[in-house]
Amino acid sequence: MQDDKSSTPLPSRALERLDRSASHRFKVPIKCINDGDHVSFFLSSKAYTDIMTFIFQLNVAMLPRKTEGETSGVASAKEWTLQDPDVPFPPTVQNLAKLLEALSRIIDEAPPDPGPRRFGNVSFRKWSDIVRERVSDLLDQYLPAEALGSFKDSSEGDVTAKQEIETYLIGSFGSSQRLDYGSGHELSFLAFLGCLWKLGAFPPGTDGATERAIVLGIFEPYLQLIRRLILTYTLEPAGSHGVWGLDDHSFLPYIFGSAQFSPAVSSPDEFRMEGSLPSAPDPGDVAKATAVERERNRNMYFSAIGFIYDVKRGPFWEHSPILFDVSGVKAGWAKINKGMIKMYNAEVLSKFPVVQHFPFGSLFVWERDPLASEIQASVHTSSQPKSNAPSVRPQPAMRDPLADGNPQTTKMPSSGTAAPWASSRIPSRAQGPGVPAGPNQPTRAPWASATPLPPSGGTTTTTPWARPGAAASSTTRGTVPSTRAPWADREPQN
Repeated sequence: MQDDKSSTPLPSRALERLDRSASHRFKVPIKCINDGDHVSFFLSSKAYTDIMTFIFQLNVAMLPRKTEGETSGVASAKEWTLQDPDVPFPPTVQNLAKLLEALSRIIDEAPPDPGPRRFGNVSFRKWSDIVRERVSDLLDQYLPAEALGSFKDSSEGDVTAKQEIETYLIGSFGSSQRLDYGSGHELSFLAFLGCLWKLGAFPPGTDGATERAIVLGIFEPYLQLIRRLILTYTLEPAGSHGVWGLDDHSFLPYIFGSAQFSPAVSSPDEFRMEGSLPSAPDPGDVAKATAVERERNRNMYFSAIGFIYDVKRGPFWEHSPILFDVSGVKAGWAKINKGMIKMYNAEVLSKFPVVQHFPFGSLFVWERDPLASEIQASVHTSSQPKSNAPSVRPQPAMRDPLADGNPQTTKMPSSGTAAPWASSRIPSRAQGPGVPAGPNQPTRAPWASATPLPPSGGTTTTTPWARPGAAASSTTRGTVPSTRAPWADREPQN
C-alpha cells in the first residue's frame, strides 16, 4: 500500500502539568453528568479538552518516525511495536506496570465462583473489594512520593492527590455491581494516566518518547489485565450496541494500533491523512485468523482483534460487522486512525450511557472551557431523561483542543455517527437482500445523521476527529447484509 504524500501540520500541544510552586486544592471526583444537557456541557468543558488533548498526544507518539538516510529514494521508518526493545521505560512506567501485575495476582485470591450463573461471576465483587482495600497502599508502593505529595495544598490536607487519582483507578476495572466492563471504564484509566501526567509523575521526553512508554508500558499491560478479568469473571459488555458496536469492551487500542501502522512522520507536528507504513499488513487481514495470530504480538489493533477471536466464534463479518467494514478502507491505516478518533469522540465521549459515570475533580474539571463556542444539543442528548438539577446553559460547541490562540470552532455533527443498523433499506432475514423495509423494519436511530460524508480525495482537516457529516450506509455480500462504518469510504466487493 503506497504512502500518501500529503500531510497536515498540527500545532504541538500537550496536557498541561500543574505548577508545583503554586497551591492546589485537590478534590474527590464526583458524578456531574445526570442528563443530556450535562453531556452537552461536558463537550465544552475543560475536562473534555484535556481528554482529547491527551488522546491525541498519545496517538501522535505512536506514529512511526522517519529515520536518517534513504534507499532508492524511499525513506526508512521506525515502527513502534509491542514489547519494542527500542522504547525505554522510565521508572514510573515500570512501577505502574508492576502495580498492574500486583492487581493481576489478586485474581488468584478471588477464584471464579463455580456455581451456575447467567451474567458475570459474583467473585468479581470479591476481587474488586480486595483492590479497594489495597489500592492506597499499592499507590504508595509503586508511585514516587514527589508525584503525589509535593504540591502546596490550599485545602489544608482535606483531600490529597492520591485520593483524587484513586477514584479514576478504581473506576477503570469495571463495575462490581453490574459485573460489566466497557469503554467508560477504559476512559477512567485514561484519566488516571492523565492525572499522573498533570502531577508530573512522568519525566519529560523528546519526540513523544514518554508518551510511547505510557502506551506500550502501561496501557497495553492494562488491557492484558482487563482481558484476563473478562475471561476469568465473564464480565458483560457495558452499554454495548451488540454486534453494531465497534468492540464489546475497548476502543482506545484501535486508535493507538492504527497509528502504529500509519505512514512515518518526521515529528509529532506532522499528521498524514492517508496511506500506510510499507511493512503494515492490509487492513483486510483482520478477517484472517492466521494473519491476526501473526500480528497480535506486534500491534495493539491486531491484539484487540485477537482477543475477539479468543472469545467469539463464527465468521468475523457476522460477529464484528463494524470492524469488518473498516477493514475495507482503501486509503490505508492513516485514514482508519483518523476515523477511529472521530468515532471515539462521537460514540464514547458524546454518549450519555458512557460518560454519565465519569467523575470530575480538580484535575479533570467540570468547568466550561472559555474557548468553546455554543452549539445546539444533539438529538441523542436531548432524548435523555432530564434530572431535577437545573440545565446547564449555554449549550457548548465541540472545540478543537489542539488549536492555538483564538481557534476557529469546527462543529461536529450534532447527531453523532449514524447507526449502522438504521438504514431503511437493510433487509430483514425473512425478506432477503434488496427488499425495501416495511413498517416492521428497523427505523433510523435518533442520533443517526442523514448527511453523507464529503469526498475524501485530498481533503484535510485541523484534527482527524473534527470532520463533520458522518452517515450510515450498507453493503451486501451474498444474502447476508453487512454494515458500514460511517467514515469508511470503501468500494463494494462482490
